[in-house]
Amino acid sequence: MTMRRSLPPLAALRAFEAAGRRLSFRGAADELGVTATAISHQIRLLEQTLGLRLFHRETRRVRLTAEGAVLLPVLRDGFDAFAEAIDQIRGRHSAGVLTLSAPTAFVAKWLVPRLADFRATHPGRDLRLHASDSLVDFARDGVDVAVRYGPGPYPDLDAHKLVIDRVGPACSPRLAVRSERDLTSYPLLHFEWPDLTDETPTWPAWLRRAGITEVDGGAGIRFSDEGHVIQAAIAGQGIALLSVVLAADDLAGGALVQPFGPVLDAHPYWVVHPRHPARAGDVGKLVDWLCSAAV
Repeated sequence: MTMRRSLPPLAALRAFEAAGRRLSFRGAADELGVTATAISHQIRLLEQTLGLRLFHRETRRVRLTAEGAVLLPVLRDGFDAFAEAIDQIRGRHSAGVLTLSAPTAFVAKWLVPRLADFRATHPGRDLRLHASDSLVDFARDGVDVAVRYGPGPYPDLDAHKLVIDRVGPACSPRLAVRSERDLTSYPLLHFEWPDLTDETPTWPAWLRRAGITEVDGGAGIRFSDEGHVIQAAIAGQGIALLSVVLAADDLAGGALVQPFGPVLDAHPYWVVHPRHPARAGDVGKLVDWLCSAAV
């Protein structure tokens, strides 16, 4: 006799598991590539199906109920087992390819120039780079290791601090910029940060820190891609507020200069991966290489 399983909808279970791990409906939405409203709808559907409340909903945060705390680890372990089994049947183990996801500009400006060193230190190891400014789902996207930018922590992942970023004014040496007074002579180049906070290193924040009031911090040219801001600065299109980490090679090679400060502290870059990764040995070697390359 075939056993008939009476289970809630898989989408609702997956939404609850992601929200429970992160204790955030918005964080779950980013992970699963849907809206926070969709996550809330799926969780309410699950609660109605079970006849139980799984979250205490409070202002700007959620907490698991006692019933939710019982259900979460069972689902989390189950989805981890699903992911490992899917990895195996996809043949990713035998193929020997490691997938590393990172923000688009980080891939272009930091990772790509260092690939030759990875190949030299890990001959025969194939690496796939997945460039994305969105949070990845490790299982769904087939990602082994990811680089993330932010304050941390990442309680659902193993996280290793790669490098702390700093942000300061930079431009092409052809502009002959010498001091803060030259800010009125050239356009300001802006990166449009996806999530603005009081700590985001924007031009208005930098001008406040520098005590400069005669420059319009909102004027200039805006870019949605941080790598494009760097390229525009190299091309002499204006003065940019750039990541010292991403612009390091261009600064060292003379394509960019930092004519004045201050330089603002920003968030760290982190290397993260699931707590019990498939191919743990290979993942560990990739993490070690990333950390050593950042020194």
